Amino acid sequence: MAVREILKMGDERLLRVAQPVTAFNTPALHALRKDLDDTMQAANGAGLAAPQIGVDLQVVVFGSGEINPRYPDAPVVPYTVLINPVLTPLDDEEEEGWEGCLSVPSLRGVVPRYKRLRYQGFDLLGQPIDRTVEGFHARVVQHECDHLIGMLYPMRVRDFTRFGFTEVLFPGLDNAED
Repeated sequence: MAVREILKMGDERLLRVAQPVTAFNTPALHALRKDLDDTMQAANGAGLAAPQIGVDLQVVVFGSGEINPRYPDAPVVPYTVLINPVLTPLDDEEEEGWEGCLSVPSLRGVVPRYKRLRYQGFDLLGQPIDRTVEGFHARVVQHECDHLIGMLYPMRVRDFTRFGFTEVLFPGLDNAED
């Protein structure tokens, strides 16, 4: 398939609410997954949502099988294709963490996210997915699913003294495609 252009903050398409997928296991859906994978891997991303490549569907891919140069201290998150997700926080406890985004290159910010949550949705074949997760895994899912409702992580930053350019905040971190 192809490495696609990643839309950048300011593109109005990133602010739309994505449409649910209504047909599973189609050639078009498999092609979209491949494009998302290729694009995410080329950019060393931890996840990517269909709206980030201009596709108005509720599809996200995320996960890491090894050390990611953009998140060197992060635990491994299993690779997942999640379609039509529903996120349910398990309680009100939040934790703050640094986030970056392929659609907001070269910047990082501290974002509060629910510490524990349940996510449900479907895989490419339409089989149900139902997981309870916490920590970095929960953060990645929330970040990617925000793209499906037209939300970018800077919209969730509460303290802009902890928001800035990656090269200033984290000298030496590989942020070429951040």
